[in-house]
Amino acid sequence: MSVELIRGRYRFRLTRRYPQRFGGGRNVLGEVGSVPELEELLRRRTPLTLADLHEAA
Repeated sequence: MSVELIRGRYRFRLTRRYPQRFGGGRNVLGEVGSVPELEELLRRRTPLTLADLHEAA
């Protein structure tokens, strides 16, 4: 999951990364503009919740 600034607005982008042995790259699973929408996207596409996310250093 990443947070990106696109056209002056922050967007939450949920992606799946592929291992280099499979050619690498990312598949965008969804993109939303608010935390409630992110919660719904996570519920639909992953077994994760907002509580499972943490900041990666």
